[in-house]
Amino acid sequence: MWESINLPISCNFSSFPHLKPSRKAQSLSQPRNLTLVQSRAPLPFLKPDRILLRNNNSQFLKHEKKGLFHVCRSSLNNPDPDKTEIQDEGRDWTSSVLLFALWGALLYYCFNLAPDQTPTQDLYFLKKLLNLKGDDGFRMNQILVGLWYIMGLWPVVYAMLLLPTGRSKTQAWPFVVFSFFGGVYALLPYFALWNPPSPPVSESELRQWPFNVLESKVTAGVTLVAGLGLILYALVGNAGDWKEFYQYFRESKFIHVTSLDFCLLSAFAPFWVYNDMTARKWFDKGRWLLPVSVVPFLGPSLYLLLRPALSETTAPTDSSASSSDPSQ
Repeated sequence: MWESINLPISCNFSSFPHLKPSRKAQSLSQPRNLTLVQSRAPLPFLKPDRILLRNNNSQFLKHEKKGLFHVCRSSLNNPDPDKTEIQDEGRDWTSSVLLFALWGALLYYCFNLAPDQTPTQDLYFLKKLLNLKGDDGFRMNQILVGLWYIMGLWPVVYAMLLLPTGRSKTQAWPFVVFSFFGGVYALLPYFALWNPPSPPVSESELRQWPFNVLESKVTAGVTLVAGLGLILYALVGNAGDWKEFYQYFRESKFIHVTSLDFCLLSAFAPFWVYNDMTARKWFDKGRWLLPVSVVPFLGPSLYLLLRPALSETTAPTDSSASSSDPSQ
């Protein structure tokens, strides 16, 4: 039935007029002063699937596609969003997790597995070393005495390595201060949290405490001479001191944990020497000190004495000093 019906449709217009879109529709379809930029080249700061909308050289919105999810982040309040994102996404937490695991394992070993057969003797040794007990005729082991006092110099060495060129977002000085009491067990959490590169140190900071002391050749020289004297004092002892010290190491928790502390501080020192050397741009001239830094305490102390001043290498000039003088 419907097939037999013919409906004539006529049109008096030869062509349809061009309709002008309204301003509202035009603004929705294509915003003014907005350009669509899509990066197709593998630029270092843009991913291939990242789209940027810019308005008069100002970045408004970053649209990023990750798999099935779209992440939009506003960058109006961030002066350099690409740099911040790269730093956050580029952090490798593998070394941090391993160092935290090492720290936890060491604490568990010291409190639960280390030998603890002579707690009364440990307390007696501690009082003697702290000069809390007078002369009672007992002769202290010279190796133990040298080890005790050199453990008080290790935090000075690490302070000279960490505070100028080993800084991070996490403050280093609390860990350095606690290392005077806890040794490497207080420094390991900072090693795990450390995130390079370290912020630069200005010349005005280098002239203030504590950088003026830590960068001083006098401090490095006194540390080296004191450590060398303590090592010689321990080595020239009686022949039976080493055998006695080994027996203490197997029975005493105090001496066992302290000896382990000394070994770990010596093991981590070459890395921080290398970090300080590269930060001062002195690797080409001072690379021969890297194998020397493996020598416990004396190697890092010798490097601290011979390294160049930070103000001569990488310390930036202050803005006040760099500004031109109008009187000239």
